Amino acid sequence: MKIEVLIADDHAIIRDGLRKILNDTEDFTVAAEAANGSAVLEQVRARNWGLLVLDLSMPGRNGLELIKLVKAERPKLPILIFSMHPEEQYAVRAIHAGASGYFSKEGDSDLIVAAMRKVAHGGVFISQKVAELLATTASRQVDSPPHTLLTDREYDIFCRIVRGVSLTEIADKLSLSIKTVSTHKSHILTKMNLSSNVDLARYAMEHKLLDTSHD
Repeated sequence: MKIEVLIADDHAIIRDGLRKILNDTEDFTVAAEAANGSAVLEQVRARNWGLLVLDLSMPGRNGLELIKLVKAERPKLPILIFSMHPEEQYAVRAIHAGASGYFSKEGDSDLIVAAMRKVAHGGVFISQKVAELLATTASRQVDSPPHTLLTDREYDIFCRIVRGVSLTEIADKLSLSIKTVSTHKSHILTKMNLSSNVDLARYAMEHKLLDTSHD
């Protein structure tokens, strides 16, 4: 019996591409698709899946938050993150949130099926770089960089701010009020001991967190 895959990505071209790739395999079938966070949760609640391939930038939900919500509904559901965001930016947080693998959309397309197989069968798929980041994170105590102290929501907003996204656009994308986003920004600046968007952008560049990808 083929493993039934739920593909969650807000770009139809990505969903179509993955479907075509998996149609050529003997062990996978794309049983459903989801284009936003709410649809993902509906599909997850409706039935069991063999694998969820999830984009982090889903409309209406913070990707890291969505991982936790999915795992709360289906603790045993394997999740492979398939994202445009650099590993340095989100991989460690995604794994900590409950994902079993992280695969960059800029990665070798020949490896995506291997990554899906490993995760679907209970394994973990991460690059050597992510393994090193996980090890470094686990060993940190007092000397943790300020950005690691942010909550997942704060970190997501921080990443959007340094990409030049306005607070209004962030509020719209995450289905939050502008007041809530402004409050998060204030907390971010306080925790990181910075005072402006320019400071945040400079920090992101220095720590190689700057991502020019668009949601």
